Amino acid sequence: MGLFSFTQELAMDLGTANTIIISNGKVVVDQPSVVAIDRRTDRVLAVGEKARQMHGKTHENIRTIRPLRDGVIADFYAAEQMIRGMIKMINSKGYWFSPSLRIVVCIPSGSTEVELRAVRDSAEHAGGRDVYMIYEPMAAAIGIGIDVEAPEGNMIVDIGGGTTEIAVISLGGIVSNKSIRIAGDDLTADIMEYMRRQHNVKVGERTAELIKINVGSALTFLDNAPDDYIVYGPNQMTALPMEVPVSYQEVSHCMEKSISKMEAAILSALEQTPPELYADIVRNGIYLAGGGALLRGLDKRLTDKINIQFHIAEDPLHAVAKGTGIALKNIDKFNFLIR
Repeated sequence: MGLFSFTQELAMDLGTANTIIISNGKVVVDQPSVVAIDRRTDRVLAVGEKARQMHGKTHENIRTIRPLRDGVIADFYAAEQMIRGMIKMINSKGYWFSPSLRIVVCIPSGSTEVELRAVRDSAEHAGGRDVYMIYEPMAAAIGIGIDVEAPEGNMIVDIGGGTTEIAVISLGGIVSNKSIRIAGDDLTADIMEYMRRQHNVKVGERTAELIKINVGSALTFLDNAPDDYIVYGPNQMTALPMEVPVSYQEVSHCMEKSISKMEAAILSALEQTPPELYADIVRNGIYLAGGGALLRGLDKRLTDKINIQFHIAEDPLHAVAKGTGIALKNIDKFNFLIR
């Protein structure tokens, strides 16, 4: 799409933790969903990675905001500024923008009318002329490469930052779905709480996130175990610095409760599935997408627990965004896009 295109098209995976934008089938923005705003003037100071680096390190005149909580917009102004800032990033890469902007945004499958309205308004205020929406599990299925129009059942579990989306898809529609607000952020919170309670050390959100990435595990026994991760922080009693090695077994124990809730939600979605589709799912297996799919041992744990093979998507972090991009290219073909 060069200078002569009258409509610029963007596919946006507006996530609680990360926002990914795809244009012409290429990922052009992949940034944390954070915005830094000057308290005195409401001016945007930084968006994405730059704002995330400020998170937890600001003084009183700067506040860093994550505009999305549990997969939905919690701060309308910040969300609009973040979308605007990220669209500007694409401009700065030398892309020519026409005045007409068509955006497809993906949303949690449990969204209410009010939440849909908030996403649509934010995208329109940020410059979107035509705004379409697509449910996340549907976008994930398309991104993984499943033929969503086929008359057979496929189950997707998309574990993001704010929500875990579980859906059974057949004939281009969602047959049964479950959207629970337990996902990556809750696992991070579990780690923060555990470090405080067990090791008497205070860690921030970013450190807890690093613990999860480096030694996060869904099983207490792994074949290729990661090395312990060293955490530095203040002792809660004495405020003196501490150095604590954290093992994957500990992290697995402290996340147990949240992972069990995800298991229960998957079983509950399977219960609501019509028997014909259930048979398809047992045959095809269940697909894991989203950042949570990268948790060590999660696929094995779920396979053992539910007795259905779990497959991790090829690029779980970008599956939803890719699917949104494909839906954008075939807007006329897919009738499940929400206008």
